Amino acid sequence: MNTSIVGRHVTLTDELKLHIESTIDTFKKYNLDMISVNAIVSQEQKHGKNVITFEYVLNIANIDTVVVKQKDKDLHSAIDIATDRVCKILRRHADKIKAHDATKLTNIEIAEQEDNIAKELEKFDTEIVPMKLASYKPVEIEEALTDLKGSDALFKVFYDMDDNFRVLYKMKDGKSFGLY
Repeated sequence: MNTSIVGRHVTLTDELKLHIESTIDTFKKYNLDMISVNAIVSQEQKHGKNVITFEYVLNIANIDTVVVKQKDKDLHSAIDIATDRVCKILRRHADKIKAHDATKLTNIEIAEQEDNIAKELEKFDTEIVPMKLASYKPVEIEEALTDLKGSDALFKVFYDMDDNFRVLYKMKDGKSFGLY
């Protein structure tokens, strides 16, 4: 994580830099992929009064840039309020990520599911007979139609020349055919 502390119209003391760096270190506890954190301290004169503005700019992977500005008369209180606001934003984002982790498909017991599927299929063993395609090579639709007409089968499953999976079937009248 890249960090930078910039002072605009303000001289930054070592004590002030340490205070800002310690607040930035608190952001690490949220385990987010932070690319950079910029802290900007600026001082302005408005209506004859000094106003101090403290700003955090956080670049975090997979979310938009987070910008928090805080104006105050006292620099330390501006830093603390801005830090609290950033922590709230980061905590919310970290909670969203943790909430999604609970529903990941990788956490589901696959072996348990396979056992359930096998039990369900055993119920249909007498009714369903698994079959394989006679040929996996592409077949012209006209050729499949000729094969179906020449057999007693009700349908023919095949791949057409465009590699589409097709089903050709006899209609109830026995004279016309349908194609999926």
